[in-house]
Amino acid sequence: MVEIRIATGSSVPIYRQIMDGLRQTIASGGLALGDQLPSVRSLAERLLLNPNTVARAYGELAREGIIESRHGRGVFVARRRQVYTKAERTRRLDRAVEAMVAEALLLDFDREEILESVNRRIDSMSGSAGKAGAGSGKEDAHER
Repeated sequence: MVEIRIATGSSVPIYRQIMDGLRQTIASGGLALGDQLPSVRSLAERLLLNPNTVARAYGELAREGIIESRHGRGVFVARRRQVYTKAERTRRLDRAVEAMVAEALLLDFDREEILESVNRRIDSMSGSAGKAGAGSGKEDAHER
């Protein structure tokens, strides 16, 4: 079962929270290549959201190549393919790291504590992420 937590008072739009939750579930191996996701309607009902919000999140994830819709069958975790150039992926990573480091520093963590936490998270997620078809990012033959 897909577990997604929605924080209604958050500055992060709800569709983005759904996307982040699904990305994290897939990256950590909670959903593997080919696994079926809940339908838009069933996830919306479970999260008490408008189905259009879930549909928007699914649409964005499909454009990013993370999930795929199979007509008449549902939505599934897709085989990872790079839809972004190396430069765009680096830009996105830098933005995420900047936000995470800023938050950690505001919480008064030092460099070693931050690095230890990041390494722990990578270790916990990478054990099964490779099995989920996450790829190493080295298959960039089709970079634009």
